[in-house]
Amino acid sequence: MIFDQATIRVAGGDGGNGVVSFRREKFVPRGGPDGGDGGRGGSIYLVADPSLDTLTVFRRKRLFRAERGGNGAGANKHGRKGEDLLIRVPVGTIVRTPDGELLADLDKPGELTLVARGGRGGLGNAHFATSTNQVPRIAQKGEPGEERELALELKLIADVGIIGYPNVGKSTLLAVVSRAHPKIGPYPFTTLTPNLGVVELEDHVMVLADIPGLIEGAHRGAGLGHEFLRHIERTRVLIHVVDATAEDPVADFERVNAELGQYDPRLYEKPQMVAINKIDLPEVRLRLAGIEETFRERGYPVFAISAATGEGVQPLLWQAWKLLQQEREREVERAPAAVGAPVLRPRPVERFTVSQEAGAFRVSGRPVERIVAMTDLENEYAVQMLQRELQRRGVTAALEKAGIKPGDTVRVGKVELEWA
Repeated sequence: MIFDQATIRVAGGDGGNGVVSFRREKFVPRGGPDGGDGGRGGSIYLVADPSLDTLTVFRRKRLFRAERGGNGAGANKHGRKGEDLLIRVPVGTIVRTPDGELLADLDKPGELTLVARGGRGGLGNAHFATSTNQVPRIAQKGEPGEERELALELKLIADVGIIGYPNVGKSTLLAVVSRAHPKIGPYPFTTLTPNLGVVELEDHVMVLADIPGLIEGAHRGAGLGHEFLRHIERTRVLIHVVDATAEDPVADFERVNAELGQYDPRLYEKPQMVAINKIDLPEVRLRLAGIEETFRERGYPVFAISAATGEGVQPLLWQAWKLLQQEREREVERAPAAVGAPVLRPRPVERFTVSQEAGAFRVSGRPVERIVAMTDLENEYAVQMLQRELQRRGVTAALEKAGIKPGDTVRVGKVELEWA
């Protein structure tokens, strides 16, 4: 089966820790705190790689973690930045959150998107020196890297999609007109993965995709329906191949189109050409005129072809190119024109919330979670500074209003604190 959907977990590298250090050299003036900062953790990016055509690699590996930042050192030495991690995915990969929110659509070779940011490095004690605190004994821990789950979905990018019932000659047609080498056999569902082929018409080039697996009930997942219907969404033009030796080619055609419309009504609206296949057989010649007339009455461009011999294929391809150009022009006309400079809007102020869960109080909110995660809870000076910061931000008042008492547990991110 084709592996064109995957779920992975990505985690940016944690930031390195800042350090507590003091310069104490005899006869050297201006000594004091010189603890350096930790380095930022590596971030994770997805990059569209044209050499890949499936998401199979994610069958074996589903967790990806970027490198952690290095810790700071004395003499104001900063920690090394963690290396970024590039995860290569096929061109045409759509990236979503588990609840369906679209994060990126990587439809161009080399396109890059950030999916997990590395944590910033903690500050060394040199940053905490003031006129009233000239010997600061606190430093920050590194910020944890961003961690999230991603749903990946691959949709092939092709100009023209070749559709039709199984075993009507789609793969044979693709093999004849391009350099693709799909597996071909005289039985249904020969093609278990969509195939791409590049077609050259004089100075013109277009990409064709053989989309297999369409039978009645495909929109509900019957046969190989759901695995392949999504690949039609990106195509601009459809070549619908029908088998002229079938008992009722027109009925087969209508059943496949009904599946397209029920999966996504927009697919039914794509420009569609009819390729009546197997005209090299004598019995087909006898009934060809009637089949052609039926499709023309429905308003479709009709071409009689033999995928096996190549007869009638060139006129079909030229018509596909013509329709493709028309669709590209329509897309340009429909594209919204850029008006003036982009409007910059301030980000909303990030707030926190307080709730109760399983005998504890939960404080949620990225700024508060970050402060707590970067506090060295083994350092009494750092804990005192955290208490002042929580009070300044209104967290203390919110917890007291919620009914917290001494000894109760407070959870902030992955950290548990005892309220005193």
